[in-house]
Formats: sequence, structure tokens, C-alpha cells
Amino acid sequence: MYDHYSGALYGVVLRIVQSKEYTEEIIQDVFVKIWNSIHQYDSSKGRFYTWMINIARNTAIDYLKSKGFQNQLKNQSLPDFVYNSAELSTTNSSSDYIGFNKVLENLEIDKQELIDLAYYQGYTQNEISEKLKIPLGTVKTKMRNALMKLKDLLKDYQ
Repeated sequence: MYDHYSGALYGVVLRIVQSKEYTEEIIQDVFVKIWNSIHQYDSSKGRFYTWMINIARNTAIDYLKSKGFQNQLKNQSLPDFVYNSAELSTTNSSSDYIGFNKVLENLEIDKQELIDLAYYQGYTQNEISEKLKIPLGTVKTKMRNALMKLKDLLKDYQ
């Protein structure tokens, strides 16, 4: 299972965490979670790959929001932080690990932004509402519309 899926899961986690070091640690946690909760997978609810991607995404977001990670960011020296940020920016901008960027380009810009904030940066809908200064109901409606459009676009990729 690791040989088949680790690359795709690594790409998803790296896109969220933006650090190779942390991504490797999170991938280990992801596979442990998959192993320990395999009995919870229900094929009638979706594909195995999608289930694993959701576990990877949620684990990465949980890691970013953890107190330990937040403290590590606060405790980094300035040169280390600047060095890591420069390395990450070149890695992140030049790679698309699962080919999803081309699919996202078919959405309107505001919906692309919502998907990016929610799924790649880990914002909640409430946080998105505050950040973009739009009502929560509008965020929910636009997010639902964006996901429905993505579902239609992804039918070609199955």
C-alpha cells in the first residue's frame, strides 16, 4: 500500500504543510492511522484512495493547528525561518503533485480561492468568512457550488 499511495499522499501533505521535514513525519502518522482504522473504510461511501487522501489532509491540518507545531514556529531563529521559507517557496510554486491545478483552473477565481483556503491552507468556513469579509452563508453556498463543479470536472479523471 505504501509503494502505491505514498507519493500521492506525500504531495497532498506537502502542499498543506509546506515543509519536507514535517511532511515525512506526518506521512508516517497517516499510514499508522490508515492501518489502525482500515475497518472504518466503507466502499459504498467512496473510493479507497479518496478515503486515504482525506485522512492525509485532515492529519496535515491537525498538525498545523497543533500547539507543538505553533510553538516550533515561534522558537525558530530568524535565519532558519528565512532559509526554510525560501526553500519552500521554490518547491511549492514549481510542483503540482497530483495534477489538480489544471482542474482548479476551470473554476471561477473566487471559487479557486475558497478551495485553496479550505483544503490547502486549512481554514474553516468561519475563518474564510472573516478573512474575505463575506457572510458565512455566502462562503458555504460558494463552497458547495465549487465542490459540485469540481465533482463534475473530475468525472473525466475517473
